[in-house]
Amino acid sequence: MSRVVSLLLGAALLCGHGAFCRRVVSGQKVCFADFKHPCYKMAYFHELSSRVSFQEARLACESEGGVLLSLENEAEQKLIESMLQNLTKPGTGISDGDFWIGLWRNGEGQTSGACPDLYQWSDGSSSQYRNWYTDEPSCGSEKCVVMYHQPTANPGLGGPYLYQWNDDRCNMKHNYICKYEPVDVSSTKLSISYAKTWIHKDLPQYVGVMM
Repeated sequence: MSRVVSLLLGAALLCGHGAFCRRVVSGQKVCFADFKHPCYKMAYFHELSSRVSFQEARLACESEGGVLLSLENEAEQKLIESMLQNLTKPGTGISDGDFWIGLWRNGEGQTSGACPDLYQWSDGSSSQYRNWYTDEPSCGSEKCVVMYHQPTANPGLGGPYLYQWNDDRCNMKHNYICKYEPVDVSSTKLSISYAKTWIHKDLPQYVGVMM
């Protein structure tokens, strides 16, 4: 099986012969019908013991040909938020649990005002987009970044602990989000099915089923 075919078969939760579930599912790759936007995978673990460190998350994404999530702009941030909302909608059993993204900084515990400028994307992206929670980053020994996902927590000074970013110790255990290059399926022997619901405006999710 080719890598492209394998990737596409992993892009959906297949619910039966030629069928699919119209929602984001933990561990699936989600791609989009325009074949221009990146693909993503949300890795959520119910068991706390299964969650991973920043480096483990980074290696897990890279082992599948992806990278730990980098965010280019607010539009991509909102897309990820929409996917997380879809992943965690009522009835899924998914609740609190932050997600590693690919932002981090090197060096020993800087606490100066220059600290926020030291963060960089692990995939080499030059994006300067940031979405820090109020009073973050706190720096010190916290060098790796998570996207907050704590829907049951009481709001803090910056509002709910949802989707904004927080720096954390890199050995802490969290969920993670991978990002992959867009997939062009025009030359593959696949039947493409389009979902009737949209994860994000103008971006229908697709799934690939081998013919």
